[in-house]
Amino acid sequence: MLKVSENPPLSWPDEKAIGDFVGTWWVAHTKSRNEKALAWQLCRKEICYFLPMSWKAYRRKGRTFRSLLPLFTGYIFFCGGERDRLEVLRTNRVAGLIEVHDQLQLVDELTPIERLLRKGAPLKPHKYIEAGQRCRVTAGALAGAEGIVVQTSHETRLVMQVDILGQATSVEVEMEMIELLD
Repeated sequence: MLKVSENPPLSWPDEKAIGDFVGTWWVAHTKSRNEKALAWQLCRKEICYFLPMSWKAYRRKGRTFRSLLPLFTGYIFFCGGERDRLEVLRTNRVAGLIEVHDQLQLVDELTPIERLLRKGAPLKPHKYIEAGQRCRVTAGALAGAEGIVVQTSHETRLVMQVDILGQATSVEVEMEMIELLD
C-alpha cells in the first residue's frame, strides 16, 4: 500500500485542466493493478494523462486503512501524438489501447469528473446506466456538473458516465439542488 505522498497526481501536468491538453486522446487498458505505476511513467515521459481516483477506507485486523484507488479500474486516459502513443505501449504496463473516435465527447464526459475530484467530492464507482433522466446540479460545490440522477431509499446520487468504457462514477447530491435537462 502506498503512502499518500507516493500516489501519482490526478493528472499531469497538474496545473492544467484536461480540456486544455493538446493532442489525440487514447484510453490505455492497463495490466492488472498497473494504473498508478503507468501514471508515474507518463509523468516522467511528460505525457499528459488523467487518472481519476478516489479514497476507499477498509478495516483489517482492527485497524482502518485508506487507499487511493482508480475510479475506473484498469484504465488511464492520456493525450498526445503518435510518439506518445508508442511510448505508452513501450512501458509494458498496457494490455491494449482504445481509440477514442469522438474526442470532444470524451473530454465532455471526463471534465465534470475532474472538476469534482479537484474540489474533493467523494466519488465512487457506479453501475453504468443505459437510459435515464439527465440532470444538472444548480447550487453548491457541484454546481454545473451534469449526469443522470439515481435515487435509492437512503440517498440521491448524480451518476456521470464514460461511454467509451461503459463505466460510471457517482456523487451524493441533494434533490433540491438539481434541475432536469431536456
